[in-house]
Amino acid sequence: MSPARPRSLSVAALAVAALLAAAAPAVQAAPTAGTAPAALAAAPDIPLANVKAHLTQLQSIATANSGNRAHGRAGYKASVDYVKAKLDAAGYTTALQQFTSGGATGYNLIADWPGGDPNQVLMAGSHLDSVTSGAGINDNGSGSAAVLETALAVSRARLAPDKHLRFAWWGAEELGLVGSKYYVNNLATAERSKLAGYLNFDMIGSPNPGYFVYDDDPVIEQTFKDYYAGLSIPTEIETEGDGRSDHAPFKNAGVPVGGLFSGADYTKTSAQAQKWGGTAGQAFDRCYHSSCDTTANINDTALDRNSDAIAHAVWTLSAGTTTPPTGTVFSNAADVAVPDNGAAVTSPVSVTGRTGNAPSALKVAVDIKHTYRGDLVVDLLAPDGTAYRLKNSSGSDSADNVITTYTVNASSETANGTWKLQVRDVAAQDTGYIDSWGLTF
Repeated sequence: MSPARPRSLSVAALAVAALLAAAAPAVQAAPTAGTAPAALAAAPDIPLANVKAHLTQLQSIATANSGNRAHGRAGYKASVDYVKAKLDAAGYTTALQQFTSGGATGYNLIADWPGGDPNQVLMAGSHLDSVTSGAGINDNGSGSAAVLETALAVSRARLAPDKHLRFAWWGAEELGLVGSKYYVNNLATAERSKLAGYLNFDMIGSPNPGYFVYDDDPVIEQTFKDYYAGLSIPTEIETEGDGRSDHAPFKNAGVPVGGLFSGADYTKTSAQAQKWGGTAGQAFDRCYHSSCDTTANINDTALDRNSDAIAHAVWTLSAGTTTPPTGTVFSNAADVAVPDNGAAVTSPVSVTGRTGNAPSALKVAVDIKHTYRGDLVVDLLAPDGTAYRLKNSSGSDSADNVITTYTVNASSETANGTWKLQVRDVAAQDTGYIDSWGLTF
């Protein structure tokens, strides 16, 4: 996971000299050699031993290359070559996308599974680079190895999903999401519009783990929550790495995103230790961005569960088109400027023709354009003035824009009346506006 950036860097431009434009690989016909492709079924168990074998290889690569797999170093390119060879042998169409950062050549590895609707592309990815101080086995060999083994499971199952599947391993994430930004920024608009979702996996085997789920897209979020509910494992919303990993460029481009995280250098609370085990008062990963992030820095149980959850999401979300929430939508698309470090502003929506109270799962779709979303506090105001907090400010969340859907229990409120989205910028320097928002009853 990329480190939190200082507040002063929020509007700094990241200079990336592009060597190759991002071209989406052509979608091929479904595989026909050997046995016929299998009908979509429940996701298989992802063998923990296989995932750990990939981690052992990444550790060996780091050990042979000055102890790391960082951008611009031989260890990173060797890691890319290892993953690519596995995918090529499994029948994927792979492509290396080059970019330049800090005077060094970087690589994204993109792998497409043949078949599926080329206009509905589900992506899953992780960053493959480490920091220079260590091998990066949890950050982020864990995500990279689990995504790789899931991709290989797709091949073993000869999966024939309705949506087209694309997997990605990003370079230079630790330098500020350079590789994933390059990929998204260089996708043609038509290709970007085909992305049905992007799933991100960064640090999923932390030694003192938590079970955190991204809350950016409600359908993807619920897919992961349903899986863990089946294991009787409680989850929490991921906040520590919000905007600091490779889902951020996709989200900022309007692509639905989701993912998993097991914690970095935040401290596990007593309540979290009670429900998840582990040690309260200790970081989720004491070796975060350190030389001790080796194969000894992995919790096997967390890695196993999260790897299986990845497969569950890939199998589930690639099966057909997700039906959007039903109901009547009331919206406002008029722009409202949000003053920098100023007073709160509101955008009204008038709800009419309803009976009784608002639903217990009121959907609040929000599109706020802003150059540092961590500055923003967002509330939903009911007709009687009751405020429902949707988003708090966060000094570490330096990503752009708030484009997501919140769920609010508004069952105590009368449905009809004027509802308002209230937004306040609580820190100086960055600006933005409410683009649009809406309520689904």
